[in-house]
Amino acid sequence: MSKQSGRGRVAGLPQWDRCAVMGVVNVTPDSFSDGGRWFDTTSAVKHGLALVEEGADLVDVGGESTRPGATRVDEDEELRRVIPVVRGLAAEGVTISVDTMRASVAERALAAGAALVNDVSAGQADPAMIPVVAAAGAPFVVMHWRGFLQGGNVRGVYADVVSEVVDEIRARVDAVLAGGIAPDRIVVDPGLGFSKDAEHDLVLLAHLDRLHALGHPVLVAASRKRFLGRVLAGPEGEPPPARERDAATAAVSALAAHAGAWAVRVHEVRATADAVRVVQAIEEARGGAAGREGAR
Repeated sequence: MSKQSGRGRVAGLPQWDRCAVMGVVNVTPDSFSDGGRWFDTTSAVKHGLALVEEGADLVDVGGESTRPGATRVDEDEELRRVIPVVRGLAAEGVTISVDTMRASVAERALAAGAALVNDVSAGQADPAMIPVVAAAGAPFVVMHWRGFLQGGNVRGVYADVVSEVVDEIRARVDAVLAGGIAPDRIVVDPGLGFSKDAEHDLVLLAHLDRLHALGHPVLVAASRKRFLGRVLAGPEGEPPPARERDAATAAVSALAAHAGAWAVRVHEVRATADAVRVVQAIEEARGGAAGREGAR
């Protein structure tokens, strides 16, 4: 299977001829890399539009940090943060993903114009999530998740991280299908950084083909994460701040695109948008050269 055909298509979303770029808008005061920068509706909408200008194909709007140790916000506060931003971006024609673990937020966001639900718990945090998404006929991201990253609840022990993550995603996909979400509306995500250390994340990225074998488009969300900080750490072992990991993020985006990822989720869009377009050009050149060779 070629990289291009391996990306898959997601019913209910635009169809891109390359790896899509999902820009991140965190409407939070405490996200790990940009908390508080886009906390009010006006600045969040403006930032989302700027990401589209820089090359984002869709924008992921979230009102609750999922970093390790983050305190959950209550439902009313998450709704207050997210819905006006979704409504504002939808009014400008932006394709929107809503990043939430709450069915009520997903339902309201879809009604306000969101097109995709990106639930890091894959419906495990809120039993009402799958029925809500199924009823709306919306696409849904099934991410590998082993519970909230609070206190000691990390559960990052694996004998074979690739096999275990793939098996656990497969089981969750089966549950999502049983809940009524159509197979052509499912995206899978290895959950980099969630109950995983740097070595686990790198091994998963090296074996994205195993995720593709599940038969669903793959989303890779590596942007600014801890494993990149570990790779980039200086001689004293000190990782660079999250915002200094964007070049490394673009490198991972290029590798993920080359491996056939459907989309990459990033905070800084321009470098990754350039990277995936270069990958597309090289793939097209390879295809053209193969065609010319075959015609000889």
